[in-house]
Amino acid sequence: MLSALASTSLFNGQFSRFPPTLFTLPRNPVIKTPSPIKGFRIQASSNELDTKTDQGSLQEPDKDREIKESNKISSGPTSAAPALDKDLKKVVQKTAATFAPRASTATKNPAVPGTVLYTVFEVQGYASLLLGGALSFNLIFPSNEPDIWRLMGMWSIWMFTIPSLRARDCSKNEKEALNYLFLLIPLLNVIIPFFLKSFAVVWSADTIAFFGMYAWKLGWLSQRE
Repeated sequence: MLSALASTSLFNGQFSRFPPTLFTLPRNPVIKTPSPIKGFRIQASSNELDTKTDQGSLQEPDKDREIKESNKISSGPTSAAPALDKDLKKVVQKTAATFAPRASTATKNPAVPGTVLYTVFEVQGYASLLLGGALSFNLIFPSNEPDIWRLMGMWSIWMFTIPSLRARDCSKNEKEALNYLFLLIPLLNVIIPFFLKSFAVVWSADTIAFFGMYAWKLGWLSQRE
């Protein structure tokens, strides 16, 4: 026991000779991060911003091109519709001027609004329409078989009403309506008998087409609204 105590005292004495400062450790160790990491982060973020701005500037011309292309596509049908309507008007006007009755001289049309001749043509046109309806419905010269009177009643709008109204000095829209009807009514009179063999049905279809064309070209529905 005495020898053990002596050895421990000698060891402690030798250990105490060393200065205490060599074995002291800091109480609160602080680990400092190297400054280049911060610079790297700033540089990386600036590069990301640069790349984003570059991508945005590159995408803007692409968006402009897409908008222009979409505008061209959307304006295509709208610009084609007036051109088609214009070409159709030219064809109808040329055909009607070739085959429809017209004045034999190149002088100015005397049947201007307010004149007696204008009124005569207008009354003749609508009177022939009503007379044709009476013949088609077999109210005048009745017969059990198809005859020339009922056939004339079926074609009365095309043979008498339209030429009488076209003989007047009418407006441009009314002239276009009559030109369309001059080509449309023969088609109806030829096609409908394949499905319904009735003079009254054909005359009724012609009358509906007549007033429908007037309502479209003269804007009757828009005026009421």
